[in-house]
Amino acid sequence: MQDFRNLIVWKKAMSFTKSIYLLTKGFPREELFGLVAQLRRAAVSVPGNIAEGKGKNSDRDLLKFLYISRGSLNECETYIELAYSLDYINQNQYEQIIKERGEVGFLLHQLIQSLDR
Repeated sequence: MQDFRNLIVWKKAMSFTKSIYLLTKGFPREELFGLVAQLRRAAVSVPGNIAEGKGKNSDRDLLKFLYISRGSLNECETYIELAYSLDYINQNQYEQIIKERGEVGFLLHQLIQSLDR
């Protein structure tokens, strides 16, 4: 099996996670242990589970972790929607981070589909 660092989906997920960290720096201080922590934790889980899955012994095991990554990505989207509705991020920030989320989601879907045949 190839190294997880060579997967485009992992690279995009890492970039998305970095964007989440940068985005949440501007959140209100009172959200540090609330929404910021939840969003960052979910974002970190996306590339983390891709990497963990690549370290397993079979495609079936990898699939399990890719599904977990996809769930974490959906969790991120929920928190992003909440942050936007609370005016913690503006429309441009919202559109950019949702675009990044979509790219990661598309690549995850493609990899899942290729392994689930």
